[in-house]
Amino acid sequence: MQTKRRESRCKGRTKAGKPCGAAATAGGLCFFHANPNKASELGRIGGRSKRHAAFENGDPLPTLDNAVALLDTAGRLVADVLAGKVPHRVAASLAPLMNLLLHAIKTAGIEQRLVRLEQQSNLRDSAAPEPAVARDQDSGSGAAIEAEGQHL
Repeated sequence: MQTKRRESRCKGRTKAGKPCGAAATAGGLCFFHANPNKASELGRIGGRSKRHAAFENGDPLPTLDNAVALLDTAGRLVADVLAGKVPHRVAASLAPLMNLLLHAIKTAGIEQRLVRLEQQSNLRDSAAPEPAVARDQDSGSGAAIEAEGQHL
């Protein structure tokens, strides 16, 4: 059994000097020992497929400062992915970032509304006449003085 296994294995040696464990072709060597330049060529091809592609899309990215702009950009991104202009991995990495932007826009909108309400409240407080409680106390003290004058 072991003799058959040895015969079907490559007769070449690894860089470490150990016997190659790959299956042998008709010539007694594995594909890579029979074609030593193929390993580097195939490695280059694999490396190119992992490289980040630079996107030269003619359309500039709009300012993503409101929900409508995010919606338009998401729609454009989906169309570009389906057309093959943007790889799926890039789109998958952009989705959480766009979600983060949407939540930030919502939070900023709420904060802006709170600031406006505080400003309106401050304007109302400064423009309003004296509080009703103070007027009642003043008129009450005047009534007390008048009552004292009648008793005298």
